[in-house]
Amino acid sequence: MSEALLYGIGGAIVLLLVILGAAVRIVAEYERGVIFRLGRVIGAKGPGLFFIIPLIDRMVKVNLQTVTSDIPPQDVITKDNVTLRVNAVTYFNVVDPVRAVVAIQNYMYATSQVAQTTLRSILGQVELDDLLLKRDEINQQLQTIIDDLTNPWGVKVTLVEVKDVELPESMRRAMGRQAEAERERRSKVIHAHGEFEAAESLGQAAAVLEAHPAAMQLRLLSTMVEVSAEKNSTLIFPVPVELLRLMDVMSKQPVPSDGEGKVTARPAPAAAAAETAAPSPEEPRGPERPEVP
Repeated sequence: MSEALLYGIGGAIVLLLVILGAAVRIVAEYERGVIFRLGRVIGAKGPGLFFIIPLIDRMVKVNLQTVTSDIPPQDVITKDNVTLRVNAVTYFNVVDPVRAVVAIQNYMYATSQVAQTTLRSILGQVELDDLLLKRDEINQQLQTIIDDLTNPWGVKVTLVEVKDVELPESMRRAMGRQAEAERERRSKVIHAHGEFEAAESLGQAAAVLEAHPAAMQLRLLSTMVEVSAEKNSTLIFPVPVELLRLMDVMSKQPVPSDGEGKVTARPAPAAAAAETAAPSPEEPRGPERPEVP
C-alpha cells in the first residue's frame, strides 16, 4: 500500500470523526435542545443522545431549572405618599423551550425587567399598612400579573416574594410613637377592666358579709393575724361585732306611746339632762338671800 493511500485513508477517518462529532449531541436531564434546520424550528429534543445534520442543523440549549432572580431595590411611592425602597425575589422556569428561544431574545433579562416594573406599579397602588400587614396578598398579586406577562414567552413564574421594605427614619420614629401609644391605650383599658372586676367582686363580698355577720368577725381575726405576723409597731383596736349588732338593734327599737295610743316623742339627751338638773316646783325652797345693794 502506497504512502499517499495511507494519508488519504487517515484524512478520511479524521473527517469522518469530525462529522460524527458535529452530528452527535448530548443533552442533560434538565436541558432541552431546540433544533433549527436551515433557519426553521423543527422542535426540541432531549434529554439524552441524538444526532443532527452538520452544517444544516443548529441546536440551542435551554435550561429548564428554576431560576432565582433578585429584583434590585426599587424606589416606590405608596398610595398614602410614603417613599420606600423595596426589593424582592422572583422564581421562574421555562416550560416551553421553543417559545423561550423564538418568542423572546433573552427571557431571563426580560422576566427581570417585567418583575421590576410590576413591583413599582403594584406597590404604588397600596398603602403602607397594607404593604406591611398583607404581604401574602401582595405577593400573590405580583406573581399572577408577572406570570400572565411572561406566559407567551414559555416562562412560568412560580413565586414572587417581597424581601425587605426600607422605611425612612422619620417614618420609623412615627411608627414607634404609634406603637407606644397603642400599648399605653391597651394598658389603660386592661387596668380599667381590672378595677371594674375588683369593684364587682368587693360588692359581692360585702353582700355576703352583710348576710352573715359572723363572717365579718372571722375576716377581722384573719386580718389581725396577717398584720401581727409582721414585726412592726402597729396597734389594733378591734371592735366586737356583737357591739355593732347591739347598736343596730337599739337604733331599730319602737318609739314608746302613752295609754291612749298617742306617740310621745322621746326627750332629747340634752333636754333630759336639763330636766333632771332643774328642781321640782313642789319642793320647798330655802330662804331667799337679801340682795346686796
